Amino acid sequence: MSSFVALREVVARHGLFCALYTDRGSHYFLTPEAGGEIDENAPTQVGRALAQLGIEHIAAYSPEARGRSERMFGTLQDRLPKELRLAGITTLEAANRFIAEVYLPLHNARFAVPALQPGTAFVPADRSAWHDVLCVQDERVVANDNTVRYGRLTLQLPPSPLRAHFVKVRIRVHRYPDDTLAIFHGPRRLARYSADGQLLGDAQARAA
Repeated sequence: MSSFVALREVVARHGLFCALYTDRGSHYFLTPEAGGEIDENAPTQVGRALAQLGIEHIAAYSPEARGRSERMFGTLQDRLPKELRLAGITTLEAANRFIAEVYLPLHNARFAVPALQPGTAFVPADRSAWHDVLCVQDERVVANDNTVRYGRLTLQLPPSPLRAHFVKVRIRVHRYPDDTLAIFHGPRRLARYSADGQLLGDAQARAA
């Protein structure tokens, strides 16, 4: 889910992009044999979302590529706790605000290198193009009482003008980074729910 949070923030701010280059962690790729080739026919949730958006997902195989990212992780994991402690920050919300407003601007001012070419490769995208894609999606079958079981929750489908009920219909449950949920039948959203499974009204759903 943290990968979806990061992707949503990038796309919301800059737009869609052509390719994403990542390591072969299990949240990005299924690798049947440790250190071996990825299984391109078994996408993860992140892989499925990128494919839906037309974004190429490139797996890092070279030690050089992995080493560069690991060195950056090591630098951040060593430096950030010290910076946060010096700033007197003790909550996640304050830490995220500090990183976005203070740490990253200073880091980029020091280390950013001007691009060789002007312009941007990002393509502006309306929220509707990616909001319901960059999330966890799972298929379910509607039960005889017109409900959907999802984890420990029972999600009641509301009355619909489309049909009398959806019993035995295969649907998708979308779980978003804020833990709200939605049920889709094909491209149509049937309902939105709070994290504890309570049905959200139209105004609440739009806000979420």
